[in-house]
Amino acid sequence: MRVALAIGDAAGIGPELAAKIVADAQANLGDLIVIGDARLLAKGAQVAGVKVDLPVISTADLAKPLPAGSVLLDLGNCDPAAVPPGKSSEAGGRASLQNFATALLLGKAGIAGVCAFTPFNKHSMRLARSSYVDEIGFVDAVIEAEQSGREFNVLDEVWNARVTSHIPLSKVAATITTERVANSLQLTSDVMTAAGIPNPRIGVAALNPHAGDGGNFGHEDDEVIAPAIEIAKSQGINVTGPVPSDTVFVRAIKGGEFDAVMTMYHDQGQIAMKLIGFDRGVTLIAGYPFPIVTPAHGTAFDIAGQGRADTGATFNAIALGRKLAGLQPRPPATEEDRQHAAGAIAALTEPEVLAG
Repeated sequence: MRVALAIGDAAGIGPELAAKIVADAQANLGDLIVIGDARLLAKGAQVAGVKVDLPVISTADLAKPLPAGSVLLDLGNCDPAAVPPGKSSEAGGRASLQNFATALLLGKAGIAGVCAFTPFNKHSMRLARSSYVDEIGFVDAVIEAEQSGREFNVLDEVWNARVTSHIPLSKVAATITTERVANSLQLTSDVMTAAGIPNPRIGVAALNPHAGDGGNFGHEDDEVIAPAIEIAKSQGINVTGPVPSDTVFVRAIKGGEFDAVMTMYHDQGQIAMKLIGFDRGVTLIAGYPFPIVTPAHGTAFDIAGQGRADTGATFNAIALGRKLAGLQPRPPATEEDRQHAAGAIAALTEPEVLAG
């Protein structure tokens, strides 16, 4: 199984992480298609103090079966000299978009079974593509998805699922509907079962303080979230809630009551997950024909270029992606799939394709 590994923002720790993963013979992460600029990967290897020697392929080579072993798809799209470490830039954002889109198209075609990426910087990506909001919207556009996926944060101790993600806090309550919560619970149960956690126990975090306190602090928990939980229970999903959000992770971690916590908005879960395991956490985007994974930490502009990046979360991300893909294998890419993907990836060099 191939893993398409897109190099993330050139100004962060992504190139260093990619180089370390490639150079780690003990990682045993299978055959990789590393995607990005060869100069950037070489710079990452220099910073990391490792040696990287991968066969280089071109976009045209994707139209035919690839050689055994890991390879580097050199897009020649980001001269590291033009992207200062630790700073957002249009150049870094444009290369990240092209690398990510390429990995997604390889996944769509079946050339890769997993799409992985080292951290992106959303500000850089918006400088290159003003319509960019988050990875899910970009995935939908690139692979022409019929239905959007959802983000999960994954640790050995607990999973975190979200009902909403990258939206302003002022819009969260209006975005949460009974249908959306119920669908998120179903997807969470399905994804975790596919990952080898049958009948996962899901604790649902309340939106309001004290789960609304009987309506004193809001009505969403009683009128929107609770009915969704009843729908999920009627479908055989093992779910509890709404649980006050200031205790739900305590019950999951110290009490061992839940395999997953579903939160209503981004930071409601992210703060807890990063406190529990910042250097180990994985972000999984599920609900598509192939898993999309990345370390849950960010680009770490503050330590970029210092050789201090920890590969733990990146390793965990690729390992989880391979596990999920292995549990739900897909047919190999046909000659037509390969040719179509090669053509679509070649078109990514046209500025308007990535500008959106």
